[in-house]
Amino acid sequence: MLTGKQKRHLRGLGHSLAPVITIGKGEISEALVKETDEALEHHELIKVKILESCLLDRHEAAEELASACGAEVAQVLGRTFLLFRRAQEPKLELPKAK
Repeated sequence: MLTGKQKRHLRGLGHSLAPVITIGKGEISEALVKETDEALEHHELIKVKILESCLLDRHEAAEELASACGAEVAQVLGRTFLLFRRAQEPKLELPKAK
């Protein structure tokens, strides 16, 4: 579970990221989950874009994809959200939790 301080840190890092995953009218499929899983393993923090054609609510989509990949939602802003999952060999340094 991420603390507020850790989420703020991740939001700062995620600001300059380009979306790696796009959710369209196909919504959340096995292929999308697999692709997201691989992206999280490689990057740890990814930005996901939700297209207008997606019928899911943005918060629903974020939670569903995060739970399918074992990740945490760091931010939902407009039609994009940030997912974070620590890799086997961590690349990002998070502030310490109390």
